[in-house]
Amino acid sequence: MTARNAAAQTAFGPIVLAAIEHNEPPGHRLVQDDLAESFLSGRFRLLVRATRSDAFRRAVISTVDRYGPGLWASIACRKRYIDERLSDPLNDTDSVVVLGAGLDTRGCRIARHSELPVFEVDQELNIERKTAVLQRVLGSPPASVHLVPVDFERDALIPALESHGYRSDLRTFFIWEGVTQYLSPEAVRATLAQLSGAAPGSKLVFTYIRQDFIDGTCLYGAESLYRRFRRRRQVWKSGMVPELVGDLLAEHGWRLVEQAGPSYYRDTYIRPTGRAMAASPLEWTVLAER
Repeated sequence: MTARNAAAQTAFGPIVLAAIEHNEPPGHRLVQDDLAESFLSGRFRLLVRATRSDAFRRAVISTVDRYGPGLWASIACRKRYIDERLSDPLNDTDSVVVLGAGLDTRGCRIARHSELPVFEVDQELNIERKTAVLQRVLGSPPASVHLVPVDFERDALIPALESHGYRSDLRTFFIWEGVTQYLSPEAVRATLAQLSGAAPGSKLVFTYIRQDFIDGTCLYGAESLYRRFRRRRQVWKSGMVPELVGDLLAEHGWRLVEQAGPSYYRDTYIRPTGRAMAASPLEWTVLAER
């Protein structure tokens, strides 16, 4: 399996998590996604249905957290954070671009109530998979959702988007969730460079893994995660230093608005549910604007 295909396989994890999380009682959910289960293949749907049992769901979450402490809450909360920033009534957006979309349901959820154009970008393998899913679940992709095959390591992003109807003069909300660690540092910087021409008023939300974890100097209790993604195969290739993110963004014409991490997730999302869990310090979410 190539490194790119290894990264492509990780598209399943976050959507499985979102589907299982939706089985929590409404007041206890960290994220809302009623489409997630339907986007999964049969064996994953069976797993998700089994987690309607409170005991089994708790066992699944506990298993994930033993593997990567705080991983469950971090992934769920980052999704919630992005959904809230995208749906903010003060957010004036003309289009949405999801970079590394995988099986993300946002485009289809947006299409329920809006004709806002959404461009979902991913490896060709994942685009083919997503097309098949949308045909199975919805009959065809919504007219407002455009699937764009791009290899971030090799392809020019903006021309690919424009070939599918994207206009760079419109205010765009870019979402780059759970992707940067799978790219080479060169590809991360190249992608930011290509986004430097975004229209004024555009926004960018992305997540990153801390550089000290990538370097192996601080594992944050996630030794199993490190062995899988860094030691056995270097599937995770890039990290960032929180204190330097603002400078990196400024190099490419973006202004850092905020970074969300474990304490933000704890106070804003986890505590109101009453659930005894913590988010990982390993991954952070960034909001920037032009």
